[in-house]
Amino acid sequence: MLTLTALLKTVWLGLQGFVYYYPLFMSYLWMMGAALFYWRYERHDPPFNQPVPLPGTPPVSILIPCFNEAAHAEETLLHALATDYPEFEVIAINDGSRDNTGTILDRMVREHPRLRVVHLAQNQGKAMALQAGSLLAKHEYLICIDGDALLDPHCAHWMVRHFVEDPDVAAVTGNPRIRNRSTLLGKVQVGEFSSIVGMIKRAQRSFGRLFTVSGVITAFRKSAVHHVGYWSADMLTEDIDITWKLQRDGWDVRFEPRALVWILMPETLRGLWKQRLRWATGGAQVLMKNIDVVLHPAQNHLWPLLLELVLSLVWSYALLAMLMLWLAGFVIPHGALPVVGSPLIPQWSGVVLGTTCLLQFAFSKWLDSHYDAGLGRNYYWMIWYPLVFWLINIFATVVAFPKALGRDAGKRARWVSPDRGAHLRKKKQKKIRGEVDGHA
Repeated sequence: MLTLTALLKTVWLGLQGFVYYYPLFMSYLWMMGAALFYWRYERHDPPFNQPVPLPGTPPVSILIPCFNEAAHAEETLLHALATDYPEFEVIAINDGSRDNTGTILDRMVREHPRLRVVHLAQNQGKAMALQAGSLLAKHEYLICIDGDALLDPHCAHWMVRHFVEDPDVAAVTGNPRIRNRSTLLGKVQVGEFSSIVGMIKRAQRSFGRLFTVSGVITAFRKSAVHHVGYWSADMLTEDIDITWKLQRDGWDVRFEPRALVWILMPETLRGLWKQRLRWATGGAQVLMKNIDVVLHPAQNHLWPLLLELVLSLVWSYALLAMLMLWLAGFVIPHGALPVVGSPLIPQWSGVVLGTTCLLQFAFSKWLDSHYDAGLGRNYYWMIWYPLVFWLINIFATVVAFPKALGRDAGKRARWVSPDRGAHLRKKKQKKIRGEVDGHA
């Protein structure tokens, strides 16, 4: 019969094995999937700024929901209006902004014939703003970006080709690139979007289905979005939710790495924590909403995504359990608990895990260097990723699940003011000071 010490040691070793081997296995799986995606879809295509001719160029509507975007709206709209595409319209949805976003939009609409502006009387949230824009859009294909994102001129062309090629495609998500790189957190996120976000999307596309489109840059077939009931107003991450709704309805969702958009990301720990907690809570909402997919054999193509989501959740709690057990060893009398070393990485395997991490970073940066010049120089900063981002993402996942369980069903998901980086914050403060001095 096992003693308590032997039982705890067995549990510890089991947790340690899972915590170590799960990310190691997923890392190699992602790299193999990304390599397969590159071999199938990327290696023979021309550069992103030289799109291939299309058999037809159906018109598109570019939707830009805005909430308190006075500092960024004009720049974002000017980039959208500079899209290199034969026929398109730009629709800016002012979702009850409390700053002068509406004034800026009204001024610009008089200057640009392609621009249309919609003012919502009250703040309704991003999902409802997108729905309002889609209902007013003239065209079947919708390109949705955030109010602070800068659209690449050729983005529309690369996305539309998927709709033209296959009538079963409901959504095409693009390749966000970080443009604020003034702090360590900003530089690390540049690598994260390649080594984690971009690589996972490539791998998931190779193996079947995407877990989520990017809320900051995705094109949709309007009829497909209408068929599934548009975006859900009560989901914190409407991008994850719409991805699952479309795929459960039988539609195809694709990733297009040449569809570029330049975005702002948090550059403070507080801003990063708020963002990752929202992402994790939204993921937990989607898990609870779609857990019944296991009861539908016809939707077994989504089972691997659900399994990965569940295992990632279990992995985060397993690491937390290991950490708590390890800390308990410092306060409980000596000998009551087994002495088994650090809870983070088994000592004999640290080199393997570290080498795998560096290999993943190097391969992913090579893939995205075709679209982001000088990305290799960012490789140096990725040594900080496991130390900071792993811990933030793990604790965000642990906190998010009970938070999602306690959230009222049907509660409207409202906008939150994001942290858009130290450089942009200083620029905005300087602009405000200039306006104050001008009125003095």
